[in-house]
Amino acid sequence: MGIVAGLDSAPDFTRIVVCDTDTGAVLRQGYAPHPVEGRPSDVDPQAWLLSLGEAAGGGLLEGVQAIGVSAQQNALIPLDAQGNTVRPAMVGGDKRAQVAAADLVDALGGREAWAQAVGCVPSAAQPVTKLRWLAKSEPENARRTAVLLQAHDWLVWQLLGRPVRRTTDRGGASGTGYWSAATGAYRPDLVELALGHQAMLPEVIGPSDAAGTTPEGLLISAGTGETMAAAFGLGIGLGDAVVSLGASGSVMAVHPEALTDQSGMITALADATGMHLPVVTTLNAVRALRGTAELLGLPDLESLSELAMKSTPGAHGLVLLPYLEGERTPNLPHTAGTLAGLRRESMKPEHLARAAFEGMLCGLGDALDVLRGRGVDVRRIFLLGPAAELPAVQASAPSLFGAQVVVPQPADYAAIGAARQAAWALGVSQGALDPRTPPAWQGAAAQVLEPGDELAVGQAVRQQFTAVREQTHPGAFRG
Repeated sequence: MGIVAGLDSAPDFTRIVVCDTDTGAVLRQGYAPHPVEGRPSDVDPQAWLLSLGEAAGGGLLEGVQAIGVSAQQNALIPLDAQGNTVRPAMVGGDKRAQVAAADLVDALGGREAWAQAVGCVPSAAQPVTKLRWLAKSEPENARRTAVLLQAHDWLVWQLLGRPVRRTTDRGGASGTGYWSAATGAYRPDLVELALGHQAMLPEVIGPSDAAGTTPEGLLISAGTGETMAAAFGLGIGLGDAVVSLGASGSVMAVHPEALTDQSGMITALADATGMHLPVVTTLNAVRALRGTAELLGLPDLESLSELAMKSTPGAHGLVLLPYLEGERTPNLPHTAGTLAGLRRESMKPEHLARAAFEGMLCGLGDALDVLRGRGVDVRRIFLLGPAAELPAVQASAPSLFGAQVVVPQPADYAAIGAARQAAWALGVSQGALDPRTPPAWQGAAAQVLEPGDELAVGQAVRQQFTAVREQTHPGAFRG
């Protein structure tokens, strides 16, 4: 079939991969940072186009037949009636919008009302919350706002020469706070609730549909958010979950239906294939490890891992509830961390190091159990993030999660997922692929870890953690 490209416009850079359409093998790649200092809350989207042009330099896209676009989620680009940006794009976990998030939750009647309406409770990062902030803080800009796009929608629209038709995909739409993955429809009333008036929203097209063709004949696929693109690039399917180890953590799994959760612990996202991607987040993952390393005077996480390996499973009874920033799962926003089980024999640096790793993984295990408790099948867990390479993580994760753990080799999975989407749309347009079945690309190269004989030990450690959590925060997971 030829070659396709996937571009990922991340918060700091643009990365482009050019792949073989049949196998997904990466043939060449380009990279360029955005011409922006630091990580501001407001970014001129032209910066994304500049780094895209730079990353694509040197004939990188020569011979490419189709392009897929992945981009940072939660970026909101308000346009006026002529299609010009009203103000710079509002990006990332915009702290300014925290009050607006609480306002919106109350305006609709609480967390449960939002979970029922769109499968998620507004947070400071979401576009719907940014609209409320805009209406309250920049009323003139809010009044001029006529069209709402996210980063990948805007980039696709630019690549196509700014046509009258503007499109998005289910994955991107599901993160806005005004589109429901359960019904597959927008909630314009929620846009009005947030912004004060209606605005035009992009048409949601199917996973294998093309957004259009450039004047040069290059097919542009629907595009999607980074999370959905990375899941597609990894090749996860039913029975798979992904655990991401960042400063905070997230657990997501592929599921055939949208899961709404009255407590708001589950965010009901859609994936890039027509399935659903329920996500549960924790506020504390690698930040608990970094805090412990600092407390123990260690220079890095590798040293903490090495020290933890000198202890044994269960850390001699030491249990760390890693709720250092409060916690979302369980919903304990104002709590602090807890160190329990202190005895003379457990008061050693290696046991504290071990308790930090076990506490982080047990917290993520709790998040996994939220999904399992709703009928999500989890047979295999992909572990992402640099911390996934640490021996102390790999030694404990399979037995604590009670499943096979896959640690993929580092790669540009979001860009690869975008390229796979481009190959799908191209194949469908040529009549070579089924619109319901994506191209079968070779999976990610990975290390596979089995729980094996350690399963019973891991479950005992989980029970020890759960007992301390229940004693300290009784009923935190009820309701």
